[in-house]
Amino acid sequence: MPALILEMPVRTQPPPGVHSGALGIMAIMENDLLLARRAALTGAAVGLRYFATIAQLPRELKSDGSVVTEADRAVEAAIREVLADARPDDAILGEEEGQSGRGRRRWIVDPIDGTALFIAGDDRWLVLVALEEAGEIVVGVAAVPAQGSIWWAQRDSGAFRADFSGLTVTDERRITVDVDRRETLRGSRLGVIPTDDGLLPAEREMIAPLSVMTETVPWSTHAALLVASGQMDLAIQARGQVWDYAATSLIVDEAGGRYSGLDGQTQPTPGPALFARSALMHAAALEVLMAGAHPSTEGR
Repeated sequence: MPALILEMPVRTQPPPGVHSGALGIMAIMENDLLLARRAALTGAAVGLRYFATIAQLPRELKSDGSVVTEADRAVEAAIREVLADARPDDAILGEEEGQSGRGRRRWIVDPIDGTALFIAGDDRWLVLVALEEAGEIVVGVAAVPAQGSIWWAQRDSGAFRADFSGLTVTDERRITVDVDRRETLRGSRLGVIPTDDGLLPAEREMIAPLSVMTETVPWSTHAALLVASGQMDLAIQARGQVWDYAATSLIVDEAGGRYSGLDGQTQPTPGPALFARSALMHAAALEVLMAGAHPSTEGR
C-alpha cells in the first residue's frame, strides 16, 4: 500500500498563515485513531533519541521500586502535548504524570512500556496510547519504536500492523489470531511477560500450572501482540496497571482473541492479565490458573 504520512503539525501555535480557528478545524478532521497513532509516533521519536544514548541516561527508582528515567517523562510530555492540542476537553491519564482533566473521554498513556528493557538496550520496549470513552477502550495503539513497527485497533474495526519511519506509516496489513490450531492447552504456545529473570517467586508460582501444560516460547515483540498476529496462542502478563493493558487488550480483542484480568474482568485493571487467541483457550487457561491458585485438597 502507498505510504501514509501523518501530516498534522505537532505544535501549540498555528502554522504561518493559519489562524487558530482553522487549526481547530484541522484537529477535528483528524479522527481519534489517527490522533492516537500520531501521538504514539511522536513519543516514539522522542524515545528513540534517548535510546540512542542509553548508556548516559540516569536511572531513578519510583516508590514502587520500578525504574523511571528522564526518557519516560519526556516521551509522556510529548504525547500529552499532541493530545491536549487536538482534544483539549479530554482527560489524560499517564503513568508518570497521573491524570489531568475530567470527562467521559480519557486518553491512557504508557510512555515507555518496559523501561527495564529500554535501559538494558533491548529493542522490545513500547509506546502505548489508548482512548477510553464512557468506560470502554475504543482505540489502542502500540508502537515498538526500536523495531520500526506499529500496531493498532479501533473498536469494531479490526486490528492492524504496519511499519513506520518518523511519522510515515507503510505496509499496513490486517492481523488476526491463529484460527487453525487445535483448541487445546496441551502444547500451545505461551508467552510470559516479563521474561523469567524478571519474575518474582510468587509470580512464577502463579504461572506454573499453565506453564507445565504449554510450551513457553520467547517473544521478540510483546507477547500479546504476537497472540494478536497469530504467532502465539496465549500470553500472560504477571503484573501491570491500566496503562499497560489499555491498548494491547483492544488490539487482541479486535484481532479475534480474548483479554481479561485473572479475575475475569474484561476492562483493563491493575494486576496480572491473560491474553488468548480464542474464547475457549482463554476460558481453559483461566480455569487452570484459578485451580492453581486454589488447589483442591481432595485425596490428601
